[in-house]
Amino acid sequence: MNSAPRLARSSTRAASSKWACFSCRNTRPQHSQPHLRLNIRRNASTSNPRTTAHLSQQAAPSMEQIRAHYNRKNQTVAFYTLSVIIGTVAVAYGSVPLYKMICQTTGWGGQPIRAHGSSYEGDLSSRLVPVTSANRIKVTFNASVSDELPWKFIPQQREVRVLPGETALAFYKATNRGDKDIIGVATYSVTPAQCAPYFSKIQCFCFEEQRLNAGETVDMPVFFYLDPDLLNDLNMKGVETVTLNYTFFKARYDNNGRFKAPAVA
Repeated sequence: MNSAPRLARSSTRAASSKWACFSCRNTRPQHSQPHLRLNIRRNASTSNPRTTAHLSQQAAPSMEQIRAHYNRKNQTVAFYTLSVIIGTVAVAYGSVPLYKMICQTTGWGGQPIRAHGSSYEGDLSSRLVPVTSANRIKVTFNASVSDELPWKFIPQQREVRVLPGETALAFYKATNRGDKDIIGVATYSVTPAQCAPYFSKIQCFCFEEQRLNAGETVDMPVFFYLDPDLLNDLNMKGVETVTLNYTFFKARYDNNGRFKAPAVA
């Protein structure tokens, strides 16, 4: 019963032997792998059509599944996009008051520091000691009005000369040239910018509502001093003139009637 395998093995040995004849050497055993592959292909081709259709249905998703998948992806993208938009709007609305608070605390952007809100609030009197050995610094005043506000706004003095640590009082004059009562609000800055951290105002009219009746004229005081620490700052070497700038805008209100402070550049 096992004659065929034995014959194949004997043919192989005869082909490999050096004493084999020419025909035995050229004899190559036939393998059954092509027949096996052919049988596999035949079996695959003659398989059950229902099984093949079922497998194809499992491999290919339906249109409903595809739509549901892309709907979930679109909802995720829309959610993240909406979150970014809301976050950007919130940052834009909160940046103005935050920037103003930082500038008033640190003096960035030419904003003078509020003396009563500084870190040495409890020891303010020790800062108000004029340094007589230092040179006086000239403080000039500038005023401007927005185009929407029919006011005349000018400083009552062109300049004052003060020592570091010496208090000074200056006045601005505002006149309502319109025929209606108008509420205005002023912003301010100091130049050069490196002097802003040392320009401390004790009292002023900035960022507060100023109501002027039609044709009314009022005086607006500014009480300030230059901090003596500016003498130890190398950036202040050679600075002999400081300018205080004020700009008046027409006050605006939101839908609830609350005052909206103007943006500080």
